[in-house]
Amino acid sequence: MKRIVPGLMLAGGWLLLLLNGSFPFFWLVMVIVALACAHEYVKMTVPRLSGDIDFAILSLFLALPVIFSGIWQEDGVSSGLFFGVMLSMIYVLFHFSSFQDSFSVMGRLVFGAVYVGFCMSHLVLLWLLPEGNLWLVILVAVTAGSDSGAYYVGKKFGRRKLCPSVSPKKTVEGAFGGLFFGGLAATLCAIVLIREVNWMVLLPMAMILTGVGIIGDLCESIIKRGTDTKDSGTLLLGHGGILDRIDSLLLAAPFLYYMQILAGYV
Repeated sequence: MKRIVPGLMLAGGWLLLLLNGSFPFFWLVMVIVALACAHEYVKMTVPRLSGDIDFAILSLFLALPVIFSGIWQEDGVSSGLFFGVMLSMIYVLFHFSSFQDSFSVMGRLVFGAVYVGFCMSHLVLLWLLPEGNLWLVILVAVTAGSDSGAYYVGKKFGRRKLCPSVSPKKTVEGAFGGLFFGGLAATLCAIVLIREVNWMVLLPMAMILTGVGIIGDLCESIIKRGTDTKDSGTLLLGHGGILDRIDSLLLAAPFLYYMQILAGYV
């Protein structure tokens, strides 16, 4: 129950936001989520900071693409990424002597600006596409169906390790379960929500989205292993940190956004 109740509350709040919320409110929520994820990321990757102000400053830098995306859209994402990277570099320059390996710190911050800020900003860009809020529902359904399918199929039938050096619990059988249930979730949501669906595009895209989501999950596992961290945070009680919950979306959102454009939905 400790995991189920918060999970249901998160899912219900997310659906309510996507189906009934306005764009400004959605963007505001994404900014808050981005700042929280950036703070978790900085806590994991740059632990030796002097105080909360430094954590807040670096979190702001990494979240700039999301902040700018609601104002200048695509131009905001690119400019936010540039300024986030540049300001992070300036921070390291001014605090060079505070770190044992300043180059490593700078590399981690630059990666964080891309992984957290740039990737998450595509959730905002997706909303701005035709029926974008509905495609966001499908995206979340794909990742949620994939995560659940991979967990239960892997737990019952898992034998072969998928990537043991990064995430020992993930299995090949679980990955196939994730692909199946991710595709099923996308199909059911598309039938209910989308008026005209190109099934020749949607079904392969859903399967690929599931695979991209698995890669996003493994990317966060690499970060946690590299920083000797169990969870990105404790904000969501039994669910860990916010970054733990949306890691599958971070790569899947940009993929869906660009596939939407290439497939002619806009």
